Amino acid sequence: MLNKIESLKAEISGLKASSEAEVEELRIKYLSKKGAISQLMNDFRTVPADQKRELGAKLNELKNLATETINGLRAAALEKEAADSAAALDLTRTAAPVPQGSRHPLNIVRNEIVDIFSRLGFSLAEGPEIEDDWHVFSAMNFAADHPARDMQDTFFISRNPADVLLRTHTSSVQARVMEQTQPPIRVVCPGRVYRNEAISARAHCFFHQVEALYVDRNVSFADLKQALLFFAREMFGPETQIRLRPSYFPFTEPSAEMDISCNICGGKGCAFCKHTGWVEILGCGMVDPAVLDACGIDSKVYTGYALGMGIERITNLKYRVNDLRLFSENDVRFLDEFVSAR
Repeated sequence: MLNKIESLKAEISGLKASSEAEVEELRIKYLSKKGAISQLMNDFRTVPADQKRELGAKLNELKNLATETINGLRAAALEKEAADSAAALDLTRTAAPVPQGSRHPLNIVRNEIVDIFSRLGFSLAEGPEIEDDWHVFSAMNFAADHPARDMQDTFFISRNPADVLLRTHTSSVQARVMEQTQPPIRVVCPGRVYRNEAISARAHCFFHQVEALYVDRNVSFADLKQALLFFAREMFGPETQIRLRPSYFPFTEPSAEMDISCNICGGKGCAFCKHTGWVEILGCGMVDPAVLDACGIDSKVYTGYALGMGIERITNLKYRVNDLRLFSENDVRFLDEFVSAR
């Protein structure tokens, strides 16, 4: 027993703890009813009478040492925690409750769109907002005299020696991906874009888009339609219907615009859908072979589809926001409406 007492003395003398919780663990280990010292006290009953006086004194010394050591560690731990708490105290913080924030509605919808396409195997791709003419226009099959190149539609940063501009669509990201990657390609490209338009409730000089691109062997318009139907029903509900109308875009052929059955009136007709029962949400089509060739992809081997939509447009449909300017004015009364949104 004497050896056990001396061993515990050496062990207790070297104890360390950095928190009150660690000190409590040490107290339980050595001083609790089932602790090491209590076990020695129980064994003391079997000690011969002629050894009790010496061993009893040693046990008392051990218990006092353990008590003093653990109390000292507890005091040091409490002092350290108090100092840490004081250091973390922000004396400049207002005494009033801090209001709960929320994600911006455009970010909520952007993340939902990206999540839907990620379930179809699309990966996220992003690119610069300051672009060159090649990636914004030329690679996308825009003619040299296309109206989109005019100052009335595009914010040019410089015209010589090369056109540098604020991108007018996120198709420039698709061009960069196709230049750097060989098929199969399946990407979704969200981002902010800029156009020289008068600011009003229905238009803004900057807004946000999400575009998707799929290029591989034997990609067909049927693949595009199925992806569009899946997206529409995941975003607006399982009863949503879609329709495709022929259209024109320089970078797709054939091209189409997609409408969904109005999710406000259920397709019966209301002021929002102009009593038609349908609302346009995006443009799409098969990637023009000239675009594939311009980006270094063999159009005789690969085909693909592309689609693009305005995030503000989708947000309007989901949350019925009737003024685009609200998205960029940072009015907390407007943003507070989305605290409980995903």
